[in-house]
Amino acid sequence: VQLQASGGGLVQAGGSRTLSCAVSGTIFSLNSVGWYRQAPGKQRELVAYIGSSGYTNYADSVKGRFTISRDNAKNTVLLQMNSLKPEDTAVYYCNAGPLNRVAAASLGSWGQGTQVTVSS
Repeated sequence: VQLQASGGGLVQAGGSRTLSCAVSGTIFSLNSVGWYRQAPGKQRELVAYIGSSGYTNYADSVKGRFTISRDNAKNTVLLQMNSLKPEDTAVYYCNAGPLNRVAAASLGSWGQGTQVTVSS
């Protein structure tokens, strides 16, 4: 599976940003896709995931602010981030696979990720 996360950058607190994850090398429509983030000095954590059926799940810290969606025609998953906070600052990664492995972040190679920095 090849993954390309993009869309990161510098944004002010309260602002919005949309991240994009392009997936190739697999049957995209059959896979779940997750967004994860890792802040300096912290472990990688699950932010949100979307199943092949469109089922979504979010970390409590982002519920009501972030929205994950998928476009099976474009093999792409988006993460719309609103009301950003300084604590959202992290490198954001995406990954794809079976739902149970996506939910557990038990996946193979992770790619480079995209940096999101929220200034206060």
